[in-house]
Amino acid sequence: MQNFEGASVTVMGLGHFGGGAGVTRWLSGAGASVLVTDTKPASELGDGLAEIGPLVERGLVTLRLGEHNASDFTSADCVVANPAIPRPWNNRYIRAAMAAGVIVTTEMRLLVDRLPNPDRVIGITGTAGKSTTSAMIAHLLRALGHRVWLGGNIGGSLLPSVRDMGAADWVVLELSSAMLYWLGEGVGFENAAGWSPAHGVLSNLSDNHGDWHGSFEHYRESKLNLFRYGQGRGTSILFRHAKDHDLHARVMSLCRGGLVSVEMNDAAWLTPDAPALRVPGHHNLCNAECAVRAVCAALGERDHGSVRRLLGDFEGLPHRLQLAADIRGVRYYNDSKSTTPESCLLAVAAFDESPGRAAIHLIVGGYDKKADLTAVAGLADDVAGLYTIGATGPVIAAAAGRRATECGTLEKAMDRIRSAVRPGDVVLLSPACASWDQFSNYEERGERFTTLARANL
Repeated sequence: MQNFEGASVTVMGLGHFGGGAGVTRWLSGAGASVLVTDTKPASELGDGLAEIGPLVERGLVTLRLGEHNASDFTSADCVVANPAIPRPWNNRYIRAAMAAGVIVTTEMRLLVDRLPNPDRVIGITGTAGKSTTSAMIAHLLRALGHRVWLGGNIGGSLLPSVRDMGAADWVVLELSSAMLYWLGEGVGFENAAGWSPAHGVLSNLSDNHGDWHGSFEHYRESKLNLFRYGQGRGTSILFRHAKDHDLHARVMSLCRGGLVSVEMNDAAWLTPDAPALRVPGHHNLCNAECAVRAVCAALGERDHGSVRRLLGDFEGLPHRLQLAADIRGVRYYNDSKSTTPESCLLAVAAFDESPGRAAIHLIVGGYDKKADLTAVAGLADDVAGLYTIGATGPVIAAAAGRRATECGTLEKAMDRIRSAVRPGDVVLLSPACASWDQFSNYEERGERFTTLARANL
């Protein structure tokens, strides 16, 4: 475990989700001299910059914004890289640091190396649903009387809270493919140990983040780091789709503890004592069942039904099929966290029973992650209207033909929709793409949608 007292540390990428600011505060508190460098100017770094502002004013943290300088990487004792940086193995600054013998690590590796009880860590990943599943697991553990720390890709940093964690506490981590890549053996510095959580949950896996990984194979293998380095202490949970025979066999070969395959049986949620979930959709039933199985496996609980009932008051997460407004019989749902085609398809399917796809006005499009958006364009055949925005908007609209309305911006899409909706309809923002072309993050996009939806209240 590295001691940072008196060390010179470069934090590469402040980011927008709290990880960069959190690790900067923690490093400064550990006695390090910290330089934060980001290619974006101060005007685009918002809350993260404000969070570390007092440290900058006191001279404990130095800023280099709007550019990177190679000497900041080669002369440091350690570089902490933001996991959002794509293809880090080809990044000139990271490569220069490693060539100079500098340790390159991430906020997540610093965290997991310092957790008080490795046996009480549950890690969750998946192409879609990992945030909701993580939040459900934390909700269940708290309802059962445990002290829980929820963090990782869901936002913020747990590093500043490590000193407050006890050996009896549970740590629930949502882990992205990029975070898991950096937790691989030999990644970042010589003799870097691979890390996997005691209990791992993989909700699903489909093609995503081609812009970061370069290939689906690299994406998949990064995800599978969730299971690769376990010591057989806990249980792994895999939601098994009929088409996932190869994935199931791959996970089986990696797991050193027990493996539970979850094959969704709706009957478990249709019994008289099963809760009615407040979050809509079959996919959320799948997320819920993964959460129930994970908690029962971690705690050795055999009564799945009693644990399942504890999800009856789970209210869901912001920007994940969140009911933003109900205006004159038209419901507006903010699903801005939908950054993959699969998550968009699941969101639309959530309304199949009521009011049906033909009542949905769907807004899609955004930053281009090089994902195949053909299936999203195909939704134009089923929904009341398909409205495209952002960099991928023209691509989706072209694939959908005259069945789609190319709007460019969220404001124009909402204007078009207002003249088309009728009572009983659903307006759904489920972009299937990241937000970075027009917004700082998916939260800003979702908040803008909510503001526009409520404008006519």
